[in-house]
Amino acid sequence: MKRKLLLVSNSTLHGGGGYLDHCQQQISHFFGKDVKKVLFIPYALHDRDNYTKTARDKFKTLGGGNTFRLLKSLYDNKVVTEIQRRVMEDGVPYMGSSAGTNVATISISTTNDMPIVCPPSFNAIGLVPFNINPHYLDPDPNSRHMGETREQRITQYHEEPNTPSVLGLREGSMLLVEGNKATLLGTTKARLFSR
Repeated sequence: MKRKLLLVSNSTLHGGGGYLDHCQQQISHFFGKDVKKVLFIPYALHDRDNYTKTARDKFKTLGGGNTFRLLKSLYDNKVVTEIQRRVMEDGVPYMGSSAGTNVATISISTTNDMPIVCPPSFNAIGLVPFNINPHYLDPDPNSRHMGETREQRITQYHEEPNTPSVLGLREGSMLLVEGNKATLLGTTKARLFSR
């Protein structure tokens, strides 16, 4: 298996820094000096021109936005299977942040995004054999928020049969996948949920 992935939790980090500043070193290392062109897929946001300009000005990369919009656009443009084939068989590097990370997994069932559009399936590209929850937050015992925590929602997901593990990527973390080896990088850790 030739896959090479960089799956980033978030494109901007709370408390300072600009677009992808927190992972600039990992991105440079991931793509290397020989990569001259990167395909940027701006389908996750409505203002695609401005989004593409932001990414182009900062770095050549794939970005985030709304996971449902991104996956629907990938299906509408009939590129899900092609991306999977190019990454898994041809070894084309894939980098995603936030929504771009969500669609790299088995399904988008554990995204935090609102379903503003409806893709034909929640099945994603399937570049890794598990789901990822970008922007993962641990429960805050001092919070006055009365809704479910991410931990509770992922636990509810695992109440369903045959659901894969979920990696909760905290902001500032990223997963580097090379072949069958995955390495957690960044300034924070991750949390693994299994059935």
